[in-house]
Amino acid sequence: MAEFVKAQIKGDKVVVFLKPTCPYCILAKDVLSKYKFKSGHLDLIDISGRSDMGSIQDCLQQITGARTVPRVFIGEQCIGGGSDVDSLDRSGKLEGMLQAIGSLQ
Repeated sequence: MAEFVKAQIKGDKVVVFLKPTCPYCILAKDVLSKYKFKSGHLDLIDISGRSDMGSIQDCLQQITGARTVPRVFIGEQCIGGGSDVDSLDRSGKLEGMLQAIGSLQ
């Protein structure tokens, strides 16, 4: 399972592991939707209903220290969850992080 997660987060894109009904996942998606990403540079991975959902969350726990969703990665760095994305956006830091990996248009 670690291979699946690591394969998703390598490179110059933003990856969000989420469940569509989770309010913090919705918050993260709403914040990220304000930015103009290059095609293929924003991956929203819905883990709900997957038979390996528990394994994915266990793997996220090992990588990031938390198994809650959303887990938001900018490049290979986990920046946290929904409220973390929101506060980075409000502080003006998020845009710079997205530009630093070249994911914005």
